[in-house]
Amino acid sequence: MIIIIIMLLDNLKFAWNSRRFWLYTATSRTRARFAKTNLGSFWLGFSNLLSISTLGIVYGTVFSVNDFKEYFVYLGIGLVIWNTISSSISSAPDLFAHNSQNIKNININPLFYTLEEWAFQIQTFFQSFSLVFFILLFIKKSLIFNIILFSWLPFINLLMFLYWFPLIICLVGVRYTDFAQLVPIILQLVFLTSPILYRKENLGGLEWITNYNLIYKILEPLRVSLIQGNVDYKLVFITLLVNIVGILISFFLLQKSTRELPFLV
Repeated sequence: MIIIIIMLLDNLKFAWNSRRFWLYTATSRTRARFAKTNLGSFWLGFSNLLSISTLGIVYGTVFSVNDFKEYFVYLGIGLVIWNTISSSISSAPDLFAHNSQNIKNININPLFYTLEEWAFQIQTFFQSFSLVFFILLFIKKSLIFNIILFSWLPFINLLMFLYWFPLIICLVGVRYTDFAQLVPIILQLVFLTSPILYRKENLGGLEWITNYNLIYKILEPLRVSLIQGNVDYKLVFITLLVNIVGILISFFLLQKSTRELPFLV
């Protein structure tokens, strides 16, 4: 236990001391992404708005939604959060492979690449979320108060989850290359069985599935806190504990794999 605590402190110290570097490289990736476009990162939010509008009209009609305004808010927030989680997980299996040359030739803690990817995904999330949130404010003005008063802890859970869960996927993917082909399939199945495009009640007798859906347990408390201003503190603190344990486990697994990485990528 003492060794794990020392390892955690060492990793946290490295993350803090190198923060300027991995934040800089993540920001550079974000800028390069839309370097030759006129609208820049606006495209992230705009593409999400197009998806929300299209899916909202189609599925709102399919599920006979009575209040389209409320449904657009429900769908919009859920879809933006899902897209971020999905992007983080789907890019995870190839993270070290994409940095293979640096891992083989540069003596740097592999933790750096995970932090850079994490920062990149968070920047992408906020760039997309800010525009969608601004538009949704015209439909539901209470969102601005809810995000300030109720959503900070579910947000922290999301940010923590976006680090440790993709990292574990990454460590599995670097050892078993076929796993990268399986991840998109699993994500698609999780998306279809998660109440994102529809209400939880629409699952009927299959509603119990959501009790074992870890991604939904991260997404839903944040969405509820934003829309309704309600926080299930018991669930949120349990999720926080799971996130802390997840970070410890992911750090431990990364530490064990560090010496092998140059031979695996």
